[in-house]
Amino acid sequence: MKIAVFAGDGIGPEVTAEAVRVLEALDLPGLELTEGDVGGAAYKKHGHPLPEATLDIARQSDAILFGAVGDFDCDHLERHLRPEQAILGLRKAMGFFANLRPAKVFAGLEDASALRPEVASAIDLLIVRELNGDVYFGEKGIRKLDDGRRQGWDMMSYAEDEVRRIAHVGFKAAQSRAKAGESGKLCSVDKANVLETSQLWRDVMIEVSAEYPDVELSHMYVDNAAMQLVRNPGQFDTIVTGNLFGDILSDQASMCVGSIGLLASASLAEGTCGLYEPIHGSAPDIAGKDLANPMATILSAAMLLRHSLGMEAQAARIEAAVGKALTDGIRGGDLGGSMGTRAIGDAILERL
Repeated sequence: MKIAVFAGDGIGPEVTAEAVRVLEALDLPGLELTEGDVGGAAYKKHGHPLPEATLDIARQSDAILFGAVGDFDCDHLERHLRPEQAILGLRKAMGFFANLRPAKVFAGLEDASALRPEVASAIDLLIVRELNGDVYFGEKGIRKLDDGRRQGWDMMSYAEDEVRRIAHVGFKAAQSRAKAGESGKLCSVDKANVLETSQLWRDVMIEVSAEYPDVELSHMYVDNAAMQLVRNPGQFDTIVTGNLFGDILSDQASMCVGSIGLLASASLAEGTCGLYEPIHGSAPDIAGKDLANPMATILSAAMLLRHSLGMEAQAARIEAAVGKALTDGIRGGDLGGSMGTRAIGDAILERL
């Protein structure tokens, strides 16, 4: 079981270290951890945010545990050399096209949500986000018009096969989350009333739905979905959407459950290889101060065990340990507490 560990920038090394401690505590036979440089740290050492040596480690691994990238010192660089290109480059090079972002309120954290406790307590959803298309990977640029004004442009597009591929992931996820004897629920989020890209998206979703008669498909415009996540998030089970909309909605969902420091994610390819990371950023303002909450990264390690290594029991153990720690009042600064990164890791290890 070869795991690549790419800690990255800011708080990335701190939170990743705690997730590694948890993985090692499971004493899994054959576990091999190999570190690699990404992001601003990689640029400063190697002149590129995603060195070829790091890519080689990724290609030889069964899964990747990723911290965070982002460094204010690199903001002056050309876009292709900025730290964020490491994660975009890994997604493209490794074929990671499906991003899974679960959002669920842990018992005892209802009051931490920005929503009313009775609304927040109903949140238990999964956002399936397409990763390799949309405006993030379309042609883009800044050009000068005839009158001297500058114009920025980004092209949004999806090919039919790209939509079909992520649709299958969404439907299968809805199937797996369905309660015994009930149909799965999949809500496809788009902007088909104004975007031709979204109209194709919706058409393909409807076509693929014929292969999943046990899943109830619904559609929602992205602006309404953003409103409904605040008004009545309990109505959602599985959401499937494009790259841009998924990026925004998943961060919104994180604050609905209480803290961005609690949400893990998985980025999956066609096979079992995946990249697992917390959805928060590098937070350079608190880096090195033992202030970051490592729970999202530890929960990402649980997703790694489940989706790439097929270790459901061990993944559930980690999630139960995190849940017990929260129930027992273990809180970082993001949840109004005062416990540091290492102390939170210690508390989870004790409960594991």
